[in-house]
Amino acid sequence: MMKFWLRLPLVTLALTGGAALLGISATNADAASDASAFAAENDAAMKTMMARMHVPPTGVVDRDFLVMMIPHHQGAIDMCEAVLRYGSNADVKTLCGKIIAKQAEEIGAMHELLAGMPGSPAMSSSATPEGGHSHHGH
Repeated sequence: MMKFWLRLPLVTLALTGGAALLGISATNADAASDASAFAAENDAAMKTMMARMHVPPTGVVDRDFLVMMIPHHQGAIDMCEAVLRYGSNADVKTLCGKIIAKQAEEIGAMHELLAGMPGSPAMSSSATPEGGHSHHGH
């Protein structure tokens, strides 16, 4: 019981701005929190991207490539958005803004190319970043 009471003031002290007394600056604590949040978002973006990039081959190389590249580009956008939320370097954030704009433009171009290819419309609509890729043998 005594150990609990000893820890409680230390936790309270840390939470109320006394972290510096414990050798932890508020900036380091914020950076660690941001790094943890970024890591979680980045990991989720990577898992989503990898899952959506797994496309059963249709035998149409150009279509398969585009269907796979759309989630790849969306993954870059998602990762950059996490950097914009949690990063601190202005140059990196500027780069991410450019990446987001360019990748979104390229996703649009890929959708246009898919729409112009022979094949079922269901395939091109399943290539959306939100829709994943379930071709079911098409």
